[in-house]
Amino acid sequence: MKKYSILLLIFAFAISVFAQKKDEKKTETKTASVTISKTSTPMELAKAALAAHGGDKFKAMKTLIVRGSAEISGSPTQVIPATFAMILAGEKYRLEITNPFQPFKQVYDGENTYSSVPNFTLPPVNRLGLPLLPKIEEKGYIVAALADGKNKKFGFRVTSPEGYYTDFFLDEKTAQVKSYESSYTYGERNITTSVEIDKVRDVEGVIIPERYAQRFELGQLTMYSDFKAKEILINNEVADDVFTMK
Repeated sequence: MKKYSILLLIFAFAISVFAQKKDEKKTETKTASVTISKTSTPMELAKAALAAHGGDKFKAMKTLIVRGSAEISGSPTQVIPATFAMILAGEKYRLEITNPFQPFKQVYDGENTYSSVPNFTLPPVNRLGLPLLPKIEEKGYIVAALADGKNKKFGFRVTSPEGYYTDFFLDEKTAQVKSYESSYTYGERNITTSVEIDKVRDVEGVIIPERYAQRFELGQLTMYSDFKAKEILINNEVADDVFTMK
């Protein structure tokens, strides 16, 4: 697979969690009191996580706009700078990535997916990470216990109708998602990622990750990335022509 294809795959995972980066200080947010325990069922944990990230306000969110920067490295001495922009409106989305190797755009207009790179598309950005939480009770989405061999304490799995899954791990005190893991097959490669959330932002009552560190396992290659959202907007009006290749 071409080098730029690997970079684009990384962004697919990264933007699915709404973009964030490691920071020494954590943002304090006001959240509803949510109680979880070792005996909580997977669905109870999923509902607690949804409530901790805004509950009905999260579910009712009509649009989300995130713009920010990132640094990707395959070694301590090689760092690749990039910027990104993502717009979500219901099932529609627009993703733009700017990097030194291959600028990229992908758009889903509700029916069709369009990519600026011929014969290359990323997994839907609304089928991995936190965008799964508001859908936990919708038809086709499956909430289950973690696979055997994983730490089951305060963790659960959500699988989308297309078969994409994310394993969530919650903070015991806040019930917010503190990390997640996800994987899928691209071509002949099994792509696996793990995310550690260190800073979140309260935007109109919705708790959205702002910074995170992410690790990618791509067979014999391991890559690391730091993401930072500079602008996060909720429920702003988005014109329909945003979801066209222009």
